[in-house]
Amino acid sequence: MKVIVSENERGLLFKNGKFVKMLGAGKYRFFGNSAKVHIVSISNEFKLPGYDLSVFLKDKDIQQQISVVDVQDETIVLHYINGKFSGCLQSGKYAFWSVYDNHEFKEIDISNTEVAENIPKFIFEYIPQTYYFKIEVAHFQKARMYFNQKFVKLLDEGTYYFWNNGTKIDVGFVDTRLLQMDITGQETLTLDKVALRINLVCHYKISDYVKIYDEIEDFKEQIHVTLQLALREYVGKYRIDEILENKEQISEFVFKKLKERESDYFITVYDAGVKDIILPGEIRDIMNTVLIAEKKAQANVITRREEVASTRSLLNTAKLMEENKTLYKLKELEYLEKICENVGNITVSGGNDLLSQLTKILKGE
Repeated sequence: MKVIVSENERGLLFKNGKFVKMLGAGKYRFFGNSAKVHIVSISNEFKLPGYDLSVFLKDKDIQQQISVVDVQDETIVLHYINGKFSGCLQSGKYAFWSVYDNHEFKEIDISNTEVAENIPKFIFEYIPQTYYFKIEVAHFQKARMYFNQKFVKLLDEGTYYFWNNGTKIDVGFVDTRLLQMDITGQETLTLDKVALRINLVCHYKISDYVKIYDEIEDFKEQIHVTLQLALREYVGKYRIDEILENKEQISEFVFKKLKERESDYFITVYDAGVKDIILPGEIRDIMNTVLIAEKKAQANVITRREEVASTRSLLNTAKLMEENKTLYKLKELEYLEKICENVGNITVSGGNDLLSQLTKILKGE
């Protein structure tokens, strides 16, 4: 049997199934069927399927040409080839050919779920995501961190990494901004049994980012129910006319009731009030009819008042002209001027009393 081993290869010689030695680059000839040679590339990890690594580590030539690393449990090893990151090694024993390459290994303890501060964060760009958890918290958020369902700490904005070592990691995000809750179409009966639909709105911020989720089941629903009950309590005490006249008082009452529950719900309430009051169709028609009647009555009063004022003005003018003949003549000339503006031609005979002639012509004498 003739075997050729190239420069970037090595041969592993077996006789009768037992490893004998490593063959360097060259040409070899073996007689009989007892010899077998496995050709392996020195550019790859040193391993031969079906054989344990310890079988080959007894050979001194192999020991001089490989780098071995033994990764313990709850650790990972960052593998660098010629100063460049190559991969991440989990628990086990590994060997790499070091004939042409320089291998470096950096061991990291992952028994602690939290990543040590001396681990550079950029390295996670090269580590497979199966080895770690990545958590990103926005600038308007807080994050509640739980290990095995036990609260650990509250995370501020930023990017965080945690080792995947079997610990169950849960994260709950909380919005730190001003929040709004709308309650639309809430139907409530007034004291006189009129069904009103009222839309409410409130603005609040979360004051305790942990307790609001750990000690309250669905805090939004709790706020919603509190607003509903406050609305029903107020509306049920008054008639529809009183409610429509005092819309602001509803908002004040609802806000006060919700404000009283701030510490229970771990929130800070900034405002709460009524957006809209929607009347039933038949009630709305009646209200519109009443409004139209009120406006018509107001219009009639104004018309009568203006007519009286106009008549009084005419009476005063007549008295003045009766008492002052010159004023009467001036008023007469004023009216003649207005009339003449609409007349094409007027013919008068000689004489000095032109005004009398014009007056007779206009009177048809």
